[in-house]
Formats: sequence, structure tokens, C-alpha cells
Amino acid sequence: MKCLIVAAGQGSRLRDKGPLKPLVPIRGRPLVAEVIDRARRGGVDEFVIVNGYRGGELQVALDGMAECEGVRVTHVHNPAWDRANGVSVLCARPFLDGAFLLTMCDHVLDPGINRLMASLPHRPDSVTLGVDYDVARMLNDPDDVTRVRCRDGRIERIGKSIDDFNAFDTGIFHCTPAMFDALESSQAEGEDSISGAMNTLARWRRAHVCDIGGRLWIDVDDPVAYDKAERLMAQGAL
Repeated sequence: MKCLIVAAGQGSRLRDKGPLKPLVPIRGRPLVAEVIDRARRGGVDEFVIVNGYRGGELQVALDGMAECEGVRVTHVHNPAWDRANGVSVLCARPFLDGAFLLTMCDHVLDPGINRLMASLPHRPDSVTLGVDYDVARMLNDPDDVTRVRCRDGRIERIGKSIDDFNAFDTGIFHCTPAMFDALESSQAEGEDSISGAMNTLARWRRAHVCDIGGRLWIDVDDPVAYDKAERLMAQGAL
């Protein structure tokens, strides 16, 4: 299975850890390498990585890693990297014509989450988001995490500002090309984000959810989250 990784943004909140977020070292290896390794352990055998900010530098680093570890990587450049993340996903459309996983370069997931998402049954014309129903566990910043309102295995609404939520978006999706159709539709309405596309899919009744259970995940988006991730990884909990 292929995995699309969004690695285009500037990552300014981690600037004190390194000049380029995907290459920030965590436990002795680049953050994006940790994401790739965990996806491989979940069954992914090929990657499409969208770069943007300092994209040439990231591509050189990834090519060196891919050669050493035997990883198949296709690079896609997003010149509009300062826009929302859905623009990066849409840039990768020519390289993905079947089912694929989608994740972010800064989301460190228990490998079991990757295995779970990769093993989901194929749902044509639909997208499934891995969700965490343990909203009381404050591992991720509650003011920054993307919230989801789910019912009967489907998404009703997703966004950072909704109040009546019952799950968190873990940042991993099992996609079909329906994701690209939804992105085109939502972007035509002025919404560039992945969440915007998922709200479009929800209106089409094509946005499903998968419960990750008690597995851990963390969005390594700022120094506080970075320190939590390092500690959990050192303990073997993540």
C-alpha cells in the first residue's frame, strides 16, 4: 500500500529544535523518518511525500535515507506550501490512483494504528479517518487538536472549533480518490484544508471513522508535544 505524507509546511513552532520541521531530530532520527518507519511497520511499502518550504533540502535528505533503507519515495513539490494542507494533498493526485493512507510528517502514531488503517476493507468513493474517542486524555493540546463529531460510524462534522464533539482526529486517513474530488469541491468553495474536504465528504455521506482504541498518538507540533513524544518513545509507550 502507498502512503501520502504531507511535509510542506514551515513548522515555525518547532524552529528552536531545527530549521526544517520534517528533519527535526527526535530520539536521534529525523521526525519524518520516524513517521515513515512506523508506516512501514504497519504495511506501507511505498511513499509519496509532498514538500514545500525548503523542499529541495528535504528531498535530498529523504533520498539519502531511502537509498540506505530501501524505501521507495516519490517526491511532489507544492509551490503554494503556505496555504492549508489540502492543497498539498491535491498536488499528489497524479501519483495516487487507488486506495492509500494519508498522514502528516509530524504525527507519531503507535504502529498498530497504521496496521489497523491499512487493513480496513475497501470502501469505494469513501474516506475513513482514524479517530480517538478518549477525549479526556490530554496527551494532545485540546485547544489545537482537530475535533470530530461522529455518529453510527460516520463523520457528521470536523473542525478545531466545534463544541459538540465526541472524538479527536488522529491525522491518519484511509483514502480513495474520493478525497481528491472532495478537495476540489471544498477548495472551489474557499476551504483549502483536509478538514474542509472531510466535511464535504460528510455531506456526501462518504466520510467514515475507525476507532483506534487505546493506542497512543501525538501531534509533534510544538516544544511541549515534542518533549512528550520523546518521553513516551523512551519509555516504549509510543
